[in-house]
Amino acid sequence: MANHKSSIKRIRQTKTRNERNRYYAKTMRNAVRNLRKMENKEEAAEAYKKVSAMLDKLGRKGTISKNKAANLKSKLAKHVNKLGVA
Repeated sequence: MANHKSSIKRIRQTKTRNERNRYYAKTMRNAVRNLRKMENKEEAAEAYKKVSAMLDKLGRKGTISKNKAANLKSKLAKHVNKLGVA
């Protein structure tokens, strides 16, 4: 167990941030999964805007890396654009 006040506080902060990051990462994964299931182009386009903003925010905060956010956005954009073609 930690003996210094600062290390005890650091442990508390780390635990809080870890729980927050896990929640937002799981929420993001569910949103991406739901968007990939969509087959209506209009609904998917609306959902893409929200998911894209979420990915950008998580990339900025460091919950996921910026490259992972960019890669997911790119793949999702391809998916949404492909919906109207077939």
